[in-house]
Amino acid sequence: MSSSSPLSRLPPRWPAARGGLLALTAALLFGISTPLVQNFGSGVGAFATAALLYAGAAIAGALLRQRVEREARVARGDFSRLLAMAAAGAVIGPVALAWGLQRTSGTSASLMLTLEALFTAVLAWRLYRETMNRRVWAAMLLLLAGGILLVLDQWRDGGARLWGLLAVLVATAAWGLDNTMSRRLAERDPGQVVLAKAVLGATATSLLAVGFGEAVPAPGAGLGLFAVGATGYGLSLRFYLLAQREFGAARTGSVFAFAPFIGAALAVALGDQSTSWLMAAGSALMLSGVVLHLAESHGHEHGHDVTEHEHAHRHDDGHHHHLHDPMPTDAHSHRHRHEPLLHVHPHVPDVHHAHRH
Repeated sequence: MSSSSPLSRLPPRWPAARGGLLALTAALLFGISTPLVQNFGSGVGAFATAALLYAGAAIAGALLRQRVEREARVARGDFSRLLAMAAAGAVIGPVALAWGLQRTSGTSASLMLTLEALFTAVLAWRLYRETMNRRVWAAMLLLLAGGILLVLDQWRDGGARLWGLLAVLVATAAWGLDNTMSRRLAERDPGQVVLAKAVLGATATSLLAVGFGEAVPAPGAGLGLFAVGATGYGLSLRFYLLAQREFGAARTGSVFAFAPFIGAALAVALGDQSTSWLMAAGSALMLSGVVLHLAESHGHEHGHDVTEHEHAHRHDDGHHHHLHDPMPTDAHSHRHRHEPLLHVHPHVPDVHHAHRH
């Protein structure tokens, strides 16, 4: 095997930082969306709400598609995975959330979504064998502990809102499964993935809305949900997929757990008065977990076998040494071959670092 590449081509000291910031951006957009869905979705059927959200996401996906020379295309063999992702993440997830939001507070629903990180991380660990070192486990436990404190704070009022919270829990499990399945498509053009998933989800939920006789939403509510879907579900999913590309499904899911805190803060700003010391303590724990992720640095000597695949890449990342004439200076996509390589550098479980530990 060849030796390591020059230092100038090695990845950064903290490779998790870029993935973490992308996941935080996705979390910000999605976190804001939860109380807004409750606001605009008041009186709107759960299926109609989901259909409008993913119709907006489909438009965002169409606008975000990249040229073929910059990103890998969605392939015919991806359809079954996209169909499963749409069923879990664009039908079950948003319908359960919309139903639950009509029966519980925006703050408690936002905070319950913390458990999505747990489902995602455990599934990624079990299905993809993603590395879960002590720092990652600690970060995940901090996020989970913070979410538990925040949710317990909302449960002190009694069980009147229990069914709504349980519906949101179903949504977190569905989205955890969706997140894990989407890891295999993280190297595809995220705009195309968003478009395909959103079109499938919007079509299914529209048919269900008609089948169950749900009323057509008022123009203001419909436009509001459409706009929330474009940003909180379409644009957010694009950043989520890019984060998975950078540092795997488990870490993306755990950093994404910051979204409930953002949603809870906005819900309070919109008039929810259910603040307490428990909420402050839980929020501090969640923030600590995110900081742990951003500072992650995992490095050791590892080898790369011969691989041939297609995805967006650069030639200054220490892993792409094939030649062009002329050599490109920015990200581009084409089918390429990796020769055997042995080197040492900080890394995370991205597409080139799925080795076992």
